[in-house]
Amino acid sequence: MDPKPVIAVIGGTGNLGSGLARLWALAGYHVVIGSRSKEKAEAVAAELAGAGRCVKGDDNRGAARAGGIVVLAVPYDTHDAAVQEIKADVTGKIVVDTTVPLVPPKVSVVQLPATSPAVQAQRELGPDVRVVAAFHNVGAKKLQDGEKADCDVLVFGDDPAARQTVIVLAEIVAARGVDGGVLANCCAAEALTSVLIAINRRYKVSGAGIRITGLP
Repeated sequence: MDPKPVIAVIGGTGNLGSGLARLWALAGYHVVIGSRSKEKAEAVAAELAGAGRCVKGDDNRGAARAGGIVVLAVPYDTHDAAVQEIKADVTGKIVVDTTVPLVPPKVSVVQLPATSPAVQAQRELGPDVRVVAAFHNVGAKKLQDGEKADCDVLVFGDDPAARQTVIVLAEIVAARGVDGGVLANCCAAEALTSVLIAINRRYKVSGAGIRITGLP
């Protein structure tokens, strides 16, 4: 029996979602791409599948039902609706929230809401779901090319075992996963995304990231 959990990526047709799905599939995980359009999800899954990799497409609820771990990789303006859509299908699971509260057109300016998207998701989904926030600061370009992102991934959550599970996934797509502590701390990584976008623009790069120094 394959010990790896099935990973559902809600918003898996977007740049970050499909990039994460690509690297996890290459590492041997079964991945289900979720989208509001099942046909679009199936098209992206067909593109990512190959050489024995198991990638399927479904609508968001179908993907959430299939996943042992459910990753939310949706835009901020559709986040709350996506949480409500999958709520009935994620009980007892880990939900990984990657959402950053970017507010166009000023996406390079930090504009944090009163409540972090991940903290709001935990409130809505309830105590039977372990929400972990991660992958906020990962640029999608290298992932799209099938390469690891050259950065660390900060991982936040109130359940230590769930954090460790997501750290393992982070180390497949980036240099290292780093335990950032409780879920409330994730607002720091969310804010940093706008700073990295500003750096990308100023220095004309596409993958500015962070590294945590001083760790063994």
